[in-house]
Amino acid sequence: MSLLVIGAGELGLAVIHALSKRVSSGLTDPPRPSITVMLRPTTISNPSKPELNELHDLKVAIVPGDIEVDSVDALAHIFRSFDTIISCTGFSAGPGSQLKLAQAILAAGTRRYFPWQYGLDYDIIGPDAAGGIFREQCKVRELLRAQKETKWTIVSTGMFTSFLLEPSFGVVDVKSGEDGKAPQVIVRALGSWGNAVTVTQPEDIGTVVAELVTNEALLPQGGVVYTAGGTITYAWLARLLEKILVYNVTKEEWTVPQLVMALAKEPENQIAKYRLVFSMGRGVTWDRSITINQQLNIPTTDPEQWLTDTLTQKIRALV
Repeated sequence: MSLLVIGAGELGLAVIHALSKRVSSGLTDPPRPSITVMLRPTTISNPSKPELNELHDLKVAIVPGDIEVDSVDALAHIFRSFDTIISCTGFSAGPGSQLKLAQAILAAGTRRYFPWQYGLDYDIIGPDAAGGIFREQCKVRELLRAQKETKWTIVSTGMFTSFLLEPSFGVVDVKSGEDGKAPQVIVRALGSWGNAVTVTQPEDIGTVVAELVTNEALLPQGGVVYTAGGTITYAWLARLLEKILVYNVTKEEWTVPQLVMALAKEPENQIAKYRLVFSMGRGVTWDRSITINQQLNIPTTDPEQWLTDTLTQKIRALV
């Protein structure tokens, strides 16, 4: 079995590390599949890229390919050499990239495909929500479901836990205090304090994907599966911040009407679209009991512990 991982960012490296661990431990069926990663030629030719050293240490082969530049036919030519392909490109390749990849996968006759759908339940959210932010993801699902030659598996993960602390997202805003004052911490609820979101750490997603890739019997027909490190509410997040920080925490609620208005003012703002989707509360949570990690007894990172450790380090750096 030959495996191709597309991209070596945060999730790509997590998947590659998990695959390499399973291969080296002999936990694969068939045994010892080859692992290759597809990277942009500009990345391969840049010796300062730290991921190149990681890939070298893991003895992972590298093939050049550029989703933005290469045609569907050119990508399909690359893909024909591989049995199973795992897309970890995210949205960094630009609009249309995920659909282009799916078209190339089908043109190549790839046997198994794990598309970049590591996020929300796009079937529930639909193609038109929040200015159509997930329209392309829905089109990818439609394309894959309309054929029978390529077996596909979608891993719905919820939000990456680390994205809760992404400054541009605005849910947790930590700023250094002025004139020796304590850091300022703001936590914001999207929609309401009772709204919830399912979260999973990239390392845990990598473990789940590697398990499914290297043990096909676990999911012989493919389809949509779910993961969850946990499901939290914004009220829970605010209480956690108040618990672990010795500073006052300011709480703000961004209601759905406010977020609709914000998007109307900046209709091309992707972060504004994300905020609105999460504020509506549809397709962003699921019960842990239905997750593949629960069914396979795969341990996942506790959101409370991860957030506590990460925020504590972040505050210490500002003091």
